[in-house]
Amino acid sequence: MKNLQLTPTPAQWPGVDSDWSQTITVASTAPVESTGSSRTWHYLDNGPQLAAAGREPVGTVLAVHGNPTWSYLWRSVLAAASQAERPWRVVAVDQLDMGYSERTGLKRALIDRVADLGDFTAALGLDSTDRPLLTLAHDWGGLVSLGWALRHRDILSGIMLTNTAVFHDSAEKIPLALQAALNPALHSWATAKSSAFIDVTLGLAQKPLGEAVKQAYKLPYTTSELRAGVRNFVADIPATPAASSYRQMIEIAEGIRELDLPALMLWGTKDPVFQRRYMADLATRLPHADIHRFEQASHLVAEDEDIASPILNWLTEHFVTGITQRERHLAARQEQAPALGEYRPMIAELTARTKDHSLAVVDMNPKGDGTQVAAQLTWAELAAEVDRVADGLYQLGVGRGHRVNLLVPPGIRLTTLIYACLKLGAVIVVADTGLGAKGLTRALKGARPDWLVGVPAALTAARSLGWPGQRIAATALPKAATKALGLVGSVEDFTKSGTADVELPDPDSDAAVLYTSGSTGPAKGVVYTHRQLAGMRDTISSTYGLKAGSGLVAGFAPFALLGPALGATSVTPAMDVTRPKTLTAQALASATAAIDATTIFASPAALMNIIDTFDALDENQRAALAKVTTLLSAGAPVTTPLLTKLQTILPAASLHTPYGMTEALPATDVSFDEIKEAEQDARDGMHGAGGGVCVGKAVDGAFVQIAPLLADGTAGAETRKEPGITGEILLAAPHVKDRYDTLWVTEQVSTSTPGWHRTGDVGHFDAAGRLWVEGRLAHVLVTSQGVLTPVALEQAAEGDAEVRRAAAVAIGPAGTGTVVLVAEVGPRFRGKRTVQGPAPVDLAARVRERVLAETGVEVSAVLIVDEHPTDVRHNSKIDRPVVAQWAEKVLTGKRARLGKGVIAW
Repeated sequence: MKNLQLTPTPAQWPGVDSDWSQTITVASTAPVESTGSSRTWHYLDNGPQLAAAGREPVGTVLAVHGNPTWSYLWRSVLAAASQAERPWRVVAVDQLDMGYSERTGLKRALIDRVADLGDFTAALGLDSTDRPLLTLAHDWGGLVSLGWALRHRDILSGIMLTNTAVFHDSAEKIPLALQAALNPALHSWATAKSSAFIDVTLGLAQKPLGEAVKQAYKLPYTTSELRAGVRNFVADIPATPAASSYRQMIEIAEGIRELDLPALMLWGTKDPVFQRRYMADLATRLPHADIHRFEQASHLVAEDEDIASPILNWLTEHFVTGITQRERHLAARQEQAPALGEYRPMIAELTARTKDHSLAVVDMNPKGDGTQVAAQLTWAELAAEVDRVADGLYQLGVGRGHRVNLLVPPGIRLTTLIYACLKLGAVIVVADTGLGAKGLTRALKGARPDWLVGVPAALTAARSLGWPGQRIAATALPKAATKALGLVGSVEDFTKSGTADVELPDPDSDAAVLYTSGSTGPAKGVVYTHRQLAGMRDTISSTYGLKAGSGLVAGFAPFALLGPALGATSVTPAMDVTRPKTLTAQALASATAAIDATTIFASPAALMNIIDTFDALDENQRAALAKVTTLLSAGAPVTTPLLTKLQTILPAASLHTPYGMTEALPATDVSFDEIKEAEQDARDGMHGAGGGVCVGKAVDGAFVQIAPLLADGTAGAETRKEPGITGEILLAAPHVKDRYDTLWVTEQVSTSTPGWHRTGDVGHFDAAGRLWVEGRLAHVLVTSQGVLTPVALEQAAEGDAEVRRAAAVAIGPAGTGTVVLVAEVGPRFRGKRTVQGPAPVDLAARVRERVLAETGVEVSAVLIVDEHPTDVRHNSKIDRPVVAQWAEKVLTGKRARLGKGVIAW
């Protein structure tokens, strides 16, 4: 129906101030229009309201919706911009034939919509503004707004994008949802004759929209005539070169490469339409853009997440303060935690030892009992192998800054690949296969690697799951397999040619993206520069005396890359690195004996199994372990009883439990002797230490402070160093991460105190300056007994002989909740069927008494499980939110089962 104009009804639009609703008649210059045409636009605009209140906006945000939404999509941004201390004017348009703007009866193509937007901004006077002017867009509004941006570069100040696309490779199929909408048999029915396209779009929201919000979105599209614009928008999708708008799309996609302006991208990664590949494409065209991936959001990211707050924060940084938080953070960091010494590249030791024929690396055979050596290389052989692999990668096209995903188990092969990439200046991407297919897919699509080097199982998964990157085999494969897996080469076929003798990368360029364990949410990519990796090496060397001539057993995957950088001979024991509990005492002892190792790196879960299997050792194996002088166990707290048992196995070893995380390892260090001293001081009341795990003092070059907890369980902004104050642990060190990868909002939180990394852990200092960790900030209990941290409660419960591990959770509303202890039970329950539910009366009574006596906290209920759900890397970090949900169901009489084993996000 031509020239139809709906009457706006803002009273029916939840979240919209009626004063924002505006209309304007605009002369049209779109190619599809006849000369002299004028069209009536509807738009939401807080400008008049700000003017009436005498509030001067910093600038203007031009917000452009896609299909089949309308300006209602941007209501949260309008509200936040209006309420901000320094407000922004937000003009959110209804594109013609959409929302409450005029139905023209014409089939508008991309070129028409770009012209339309230009007509609108000229009529509204935005083209002559002397204040900052930025675009904000979603869906197909991305192409329209960027087409407008290229025509208005002289007034454009920046761009902001949510799930959208600017380019589609015609060699690839468009997403299934759009294929269905374009199908001739379904097209008209799905998009115009029925509300199916709109209903499906609203159904993509991950959070319930509510009926009133759904109805508001659908109000402008209640009839087939009113939905004609929806149909025509879909018909104009430039899916192939034959599409009328394909050429215009290419011009815009290529043109934005020249837009060297501040850019922000906020993306819902569960979007089945504008998938991660479109985000990755945009990132190559706008490499300077700040990007945040909302892992739990879908297509309607503005409905699933608070996008208004990060948008306002980003605008403030760029156009109010004139300095970004990252700039402040980097300047403060350099002042707070300077490097320990002169920068030495990670490959410096290899380069210096090309003629050294002493042993460098050893792999133990994973087959059998793990007692046999599978392979070994001298320093000279390792250096030559690194050169060969670097040359081969270089010849395939791997270059500086390229991301290379390494899906290879720890050992000589992975070590070689890591140092070859470091030599080339390529960025290694390392994610645990223990994340599972779903977790790895999420991580790798987020990391956007250019190349993927993997063993056969990983290459098969890469092909079936669509993992990004050109694929290279880490081992020799038959020609048929090479073709079937889509491989471009094999590491086994590389030859040394000298072609990769390139200049070493800049110390401050990216060197690695290392993924977290996924113990507190979807695994995060942590970006390290070459300087920061070298800082980690230097800190470990300085703290533990590891240097050339040392021998170490790398039973903890993150340390596998450090041996050659330290100049230490290293051995990888036989174990499944994705399941640390598979490291046996026999495998550890055999690896230790193979190189006469004096240092062992192992996770807490591995140590538990080593203790459980120690009785199987022979005299020679026991003797090898008796020569070990240092043990490091990181990744999760290690209990005093566990260390006591371990000391009998390693009688000559100084047992250390460094505290740290993927973002900074190590941060502090403490020995077993120091732990015993600290715990005795706490019992004697000498230092007022309170509960938690003592993790000692900051390692060389590192600094620690505390941000006190507030009454609502969050951490404040101020930092303190006095003893006895519980709060979030803040860390500064030369080897702290550079940033989180495409997680701009998360990085903003992490560095909200410039110069410091907010760890998300909570703890306190005692009077001797030792740090005690009391749990995670996210696991703080806000109860009727006050704000409580979980570790002290759990330690008290674990003092019972039948409790292996405990999780303290709060059940009920914040501030009035009660404390519940969920215990992983001990030997009495072994051999029985799965045990989940209320604890036996005697056990519950003992746990309550222990917790009350040691912490003064009353426990309302004690539940038991046969195994807690834990993280994938360490098998020891309990997923307390899941445990809390299960406990609440049990206590309210609902049927519930707690899945055991590793977490699968």
